[in-house]
Amino acid sequence: MPAIKMEDNVYWIGANVHTEDLFEGIWPIPNGVALNSYIVKGDKIAIVELVREWGGAAMCLLENLNSLSISLKDIDYIILNHLEPDHTGFTYLFRTLSPKAQIVTTEKGASLINGFYGIDDHISIVKTGDELDLGQNKHFQFIEIPNVHWPETMVSYETNTKILFSGDAFGAFGVHLGEIFDDETPDVHKPYWEEEMLRYYANIIATFSSNVLKAIDSLANINIKMIAPSHGLIWRKHPEVVIRKYLRYANYNKDFAEPEICVVWGSMYGNTEVMLNSILRGIASEGVPVTVHRVPNEDVSFILADAYKSAGLIIGAPTYEYGMFPPMKYFLEILKKKLIWYKKVLYFGSFSWSGGAQREFDALSKNMHWDIMDPIVFKGHPSNEQLKKGEAQGAELAMQVKNIPSKIKDENY
Repeated sequence: MPAIKMEDNVYWIGANVHTEDLFEGIWPIPNGVALNSYIVKGDKIAIVELVREWGGAAMCLLENLNSLSISLKDIDYIILNHLEPDHTGFTYLFRTLSPKAQIVTTEKGASLINGFYGIDDHISIVKTGDELDLGQNKHFQFIEIPNVHWPETMVSYETNTKILFSGDAFGAFGVHLGEIFDDETPDVHKPYWEEEMLRYYANIIATFSSNVLKAIDSLANINIKMIAPSHGLIWRKHPEVVIRKYLRYANYNKDFAEPEICVVWGSMYGNTEVMLNSILRGIASEGVPVTVHRVPNEDVSFILADAYKSAGLIIGAPTYEYGMFPPMKYFLEILKKKLIWYKKVLYFGSFSWSGGAQREFDALSKNMHWDIMDPIVFKGHPSNEQLKKGEAQGAELAMQVKNIPSKIKDENY
């Protein structure tokens, strides 16, 4: 995509990346990801965020600069809100080609620049309250928002246009679908962005939800007219919408989330699957929305998003070699790492010569603030009585979930 004007002398110069690579080496991005980078021009020129050489992103950035008649030697400041390499992988070469440019970052950011790229000169360290004047009424203020999601993170606020360059905060997976602004996004694309934003949050940000809430509080007194994150849509008409979305997501690990159920199951020889069908009948009797995922057939990235937003969680997995079915154990470890708290939970599963899966389930669910029903474990194939219990338990959990109020408010944009 070409450079796009956001305000007078402010431009998007980023890139859409289509790739089979895994984000952070873990998370699939079948719809790609946008690497947003920005130019702010006064008497001096600042670039806010870089890219990494990934799917042609670096070349795209250079071409967009050229379309604005800006050469690399014209750059005075490289503002790096967040030092993760998807935003900074181009830093060493970019600085080599822009030798006069000052890198602007936090103290912890400067340490990472040295660690990643061996750069320790021409670095301006800023903290909350510090400012940078570019001239011609372009002026930055900086606010640290540590651990959203790395400890060096800050945001940069341009006081004239009132644009908040927010780094990974308020971001999303997914490439731009022909538009970069919220007010240009057709209704048919909005479910795409909601899904990509929720999955991005659950995969990347969820562990740091308490820090997200602190960051939003720290921005409360700033007049924000546009939010320009490092990934995803630029919110120029309704920045309050994306703030509300992130508030909703961040509060999912403080209380029970949406009145939905996420069922995650795995089965070796079909016995656990038999119980699954009975439990699903029970859920259906109460008319509660449900998503069903099988491990290891589906990637944890997508399961995690549904598990995060659902107040109800049902785990079905057999015992495997005196412990839990390994793909399910991995999933539960991810839930624990991402602080997926406050769920109405049911565990079920088959065993053969001995149990063991439930023991690992109990250990992994400890301190997760889960309201756990009596588990349903059975030797081999479930009996008719056990299947009836499964149906009853599914209905009971669905009734509990149905009474939880939805956190989703009017977020039209």
